[in-house]
Amino acid sequence: MSDPLIRAWIWLVALSGVSTALSIAVARGALSGPMISVGGALILTLAWAKSRIILVQYLGLAEAPFWRRGFEMVLAFYAILLLGLYLAG
Repeated sequence: MSDPLIRAWIWLVALSGVSTALSIAVARGALSGPMISVGGALILTLAWAKSRIILVQYLGLAEAPFWRRGFEMVLAFYAILLLGLYLAG
């Protein structure tokens, strides 16, 4: 596969499948104690990875390194903020 959009789509589908499986595991009580927090943190991390793929591949930021770096810094800050709020709550 040489088309980067198809590769990005495959990655998005795979990451969505993993985050769905984690969400189901948390909702059904398959994870308990501190593992619930770990599961939630992993779901948030997967969402961050999916948003990076969308920004870079679908919005074309791979061609604009300056803008890509800026968007990635803001996105990383936001993901870290959300993770901190999640773990503090």
